[in-house]
Amino acid sequence: MKNPIFADISLLIVTVIWGMTFVIVQDAIGFLPPIAFNGIRFFIAAILLFLGLIIFDRKQLKQMNRKAVIAGVIIGFWLFLGYITQTIGLQYTTSSKAGFITGLSVVLVPLFSMFFLKQIPGKSAVLGVLTATIGLFLLTMTDVTGLNTGDGYVFVCAISFAFQILLTGKYSDQFPSLLLTVIQITTVAIFSIISSFLFEDWRKALKPELLFSKEVIIALVITSVFATAIAFFVQTNFQKYTSTTRVALIFAMEPVFAAITGFFWAHEHLSFSALIGCILIFMGTIFAELPAEKIPLWRKRKSIEG
Repeated sequence: MKNPIFADISLLIVTVIWGMTFVIVQDAIGFLPPIAFNGIRFFIAAILLFLGLIIFDRKQLKQMNRKAVIAGVIIGFWLFLGYITQTIGLQYTTSSKAGFITGLSVVLVPLFSMFFLKQIPGKSAVLGVLTATIGLFLLTMTDVTGLNTGDGYVFVCAISFAFQILLTGKYSDQFPSLLLTVIQITTVAIFSIISSFLFEDWRKALKPELLFSKEVIIALVITSVFATAIAFFVQTNFQKYTSTTRVALIFAMEPVFAAITGFFWAHEHLSFSALIGCILIFMGTIFAELPAEKIPLWRKRKSIEG
């Protein structure tokens, strides 16, 4: 399916899954160290994806070569770096600030596309990015405070996620989707497990009463299957049919769905500014989908210039 609209809808469904699992992950890392949780999550997902490769499309294994492995490892490294810096940053900053700074990848992706891929975003994409960025600020930055070390780590996270989106777009049409996803997710799993051994009390993750607790099992099943294996396969498979800027805008909807889920699931308060922020982020994604002449702002300017 090469329809860009279908690709964007598929990526939006992935974003819904990520937003809805945010609360579940927060509960789970109350039991397990966060990097260890990610290591286990991505390890399970890697096994599931590899089994899927063996069962459904073994021919892709014949296309595994040095270039495919390098591409998958590079994408996986940036995804891993994004997760670990976000995890470290959250220890020193607020979740609201982390949400906003992470969401800045929506701005970084078109900038990196211009510098590294020589791809200039259209007017509608630029308007969408600006609108979504304002929306992210209103949604997350309800308690603006000074910058700290944690914010620096989270900004590295935003850069990392931006590169992951950029490189997925670059390599996804060069190599088989499932094979590339297997290599990427396996890379994240390996790096996460090693990092957990180096920086966390990894023995805690091996305690049966914690590892097999109801909360952790539910979180691992949902995140490994839906939020990792399926989600990143969908991204790798469909991103080739849309632009990196539109992907970044769609992924900017994650805090929106997280806020909505938190409101209904965890009875979290959703302020008026946060509600306006959600609307603006949604409008930003819509603007990016429309031709420039369909947007009133550009249409009005064009008529004045005419």
